[in-house]
Amino acid sequence: MKPLVQKQLAQSIATMQAVLADGHIADTIVAIGELTAHAMQSGHKLLVAGNGGSAADAQHLVAEFAVRLTVNRPALRAVALTTDTSILTACGNDYGFDRIFSRQVEALGQPGDVFLGISTSGNSPNILCALEQSNKQDITTIGFTGGDGGRMRELCDHIVIIPSKVTMNIQESHLALEHIFCMVVERTLFGMDFDKKAGPAS
Repeated sequence: MKPLVQKQLAQSIATMQAVLADGHIADTIVAIGELTAHAMQSGHKLLVAGNGGSAADAQHLVAEFAVRLTVNRPALRAVALTTDTSILTACGNDYGFDRIFSRQVEALGQPGDVFLGISTSGNSPNILCALEQSNKQDITTIGFTGGDGGRMRELCDHIVIIPSKVTMNIQESHLALEHIFCMVVERTLFGMDFDKKAGPAS
């Protein structure tokens, strides 16, 4: 089993190294971090959605914004569209699973908000529907995906494509970049050295 562990770690590292070498990914993270910070500064919010492991990522990322990443600071407006079981089951039952996120974007989204859709394939129907709805409502759209980007490429204002076709490696890179995305938002809002002035996380 030890060779299996080492092989999988090497594969994870290789994917991360490919992400590190892709300057466009870094540029995109900076761009989406700055635009999200400016949206929040203007009273708008970040909406996030995904399925399965990407649903967990959506909730994880929103927790970092609403609570904190590494140090104490003001709460930041972010909502995971994956958590309300009454909405998810009612919408899934009445309108179909493909609309569980788009219906919430229709209800909660406002022009000037930001929607982040996470799909390792880039082809999750409910994420595509949410992106389409966001575009109708003048909501900035961001996609986190992998492989060739799938259909999300044509629906996102900004997209991060992990250079891998292996779902778990894509998700590992997504999580790392989601943390950095939050960091960029924080530093845009509070200054590059805000973490040196703020109180440490307890």
